Amino acid sequence: MHLSRRRFGQLSLAALAAACARTAGEPDLLIFGGPIYTGVAANPRVEALRISGGRIAFAGALADARNGARAQEIDLGGAAAFPGFTDAHVHLTGVGQQAMLLDLVGVESIAAMQQRLRDYATAHPQGPIIGRGWIETHWPERRFPTRADLDAVVSDRPVVLERIDGHAVVANTAALALGGIENGTPNPAGGSIERDASGAATGMLIDNAASLVQSRLPAPTPEQQRQALAEGARLYASRGWTGVCNMSTAAAEAQFFADLAASGEMPLKVNVYLTPGDAEPVFERGPYVDDTGLVHVRGVKMYMDGALGSRGAALLRRYSDAPTDGLLVTPVEDIRAMLLRARERNVQIATHAIGDRGNRLVLDAYRDVFGGNAEALRAVRWRIEHAQVIAPEDLSRFAELGVIASMQPSHAISDLHFAPSRLGADRLGGAYAWKALLDSGAHLAAGSDAPVERGDPLIEFYAAAHRHDLNGFAGPDWHPEHTLSRTQALAALTTGAAYSAFEESERGTLEVGKRADVSVFSADLMEAGPAAIPRAQAVLTVSGGRVTHSTL
Repeated sequence: MHLSRRRFGQLSLAALAAACARTAGEPDLLIFGGPIYTGVAANPRVEALRISGGRIAFAGALADARNGARAQEIDLGGAAAFPGFTDAHVHLTGVGQQAMLLDLVGVESIAAMQQRLRDYATAHPQGPIIGRGWIETHWPERRFPTRADLDAVVSDRPVVLERIDGHAVVANTAALALGGIENGTPNPAGGSIERDASGAATGMLIDNAASLVQSRLPAPTPEQQRQALAEGARLYASRGWTGVCNMSTAAAEAQFFADLAASGEMPLKVNVYLTPGDAEPVFERGPYVDDTGLVHVRGVKMYMDGALGSRGAALLRRYSDAPTDGLLVTPVEDIRAMLLRARERNVQIATHAIGDRGNRLVLDAYRDVFGGNAEALRAVRWRIEHAQVIAPEDLSRFAELGVIASMQPSHAISDLHFAPSRLGADRLGGAYAWKALLDSGAHLAAGSDAPVERGDPLIEFYAAAHRHDLNGFAGPDWHPEHTLSRTQALAALTTGAAYSAFEESERGTLEVGKRADVSVFSADLMEAGPAAIPRAQAVLTVSGGRVTHSTL
């Protein structure tokens, strides 16, 4: 492919795939013209990068980089380059599906939700309506939506609207009937059918209760799933991501990843964590990689508890604003049985745990399966996903046991508006405690949990290094001492994410011999004012030496 100096223009993913397939005999790639941060303490910033055969061939002075064979030059025009950003926790098909559903992100009230539902129902007059993205914490009504709110707009067909965290839905009466939910229906294990004072189901279904309805909805076709995954991957490359750890991956989705990689349509390095129900292939074979080397099936993603916003996160004592201590989504004995199989086959485990009780139970289970052998546990690099609320006495256990804290900085700047009321001031010291975990010696990997959050690396970096919401608000009790330095934030999204998938020798820094993954943004993340960071844009993404996105 011919890449002109200074300007690429917008290239479609198909065009990039076709161009990148013709690599034989192509010259090297030379990147210069802006600050280039390597992530290497001994050589933190260089003038130029030379990329050859998908690897970093040189990182240093521009004059030296230009020595040798002809290279295609990319002048950054002052934009700043960094090691390729990796999202350590994403649901990529969900990112693509977001564009195919009723989008409720940002609705500011129940009335606004009803209007979006009304407009969508008019435009889509047949079939069930599925939506996602609402969050009630800012609403003037100060309550969850109910089936009555939905029935007032659509009552003749099922409507199921998922909360942004993915741990609760609100369903209208038609959807409840589809799921066989009546006022006397018992709560399923690991779930809750919310009820009003009379005992009638309100339409709110928490955690496993949501599957009573969702399992009855028409499933997307394989082609729709593949299309959603391809769209999610395209969006991610356009935002500056070069790699992902894809969580809760179904068997069909894992195959779609491999198919897209084989056809040249996957612009990301992918590590896959299967759902427990689809885990047999990795238990039979152990971790395995596809023919392209782009898609590596690493392990299994499990759930211990629910989410904080819907009060499903399992706490050691009751919520400060409700008479519940949360939910255990998976019985502890089932988790332990899966862990024993994983140890036998050297399969990496990633377990969702948000509440302090959930985190303690996972740490205990990991420890017990290895009989207290911390070195053996450290070697398998088992992870806790989210690790949002940790009892002070458990913070040091991550480092002691070698458990990776896979955390999403944007959760802290979303949750700061309701977490204080859920937890009370005394539990906030162990909430979103990135710095305390790092200081204890734990490995920290950062991601986004998109589509729960937007999936923007700039927002994740901003949240980690500033700990204020996008309007600049943090609140008096939001523990600024847990804020990361910019260097630490960069590491969490690069070397930390690479380590979490056993890839630190291949990715995460711009060093000679490593895979050529480069993320370039319009703002210098190490120097810009905090408010400028989330307003910046990805202007160039290079993954494995391939230009997967450019606006230069």
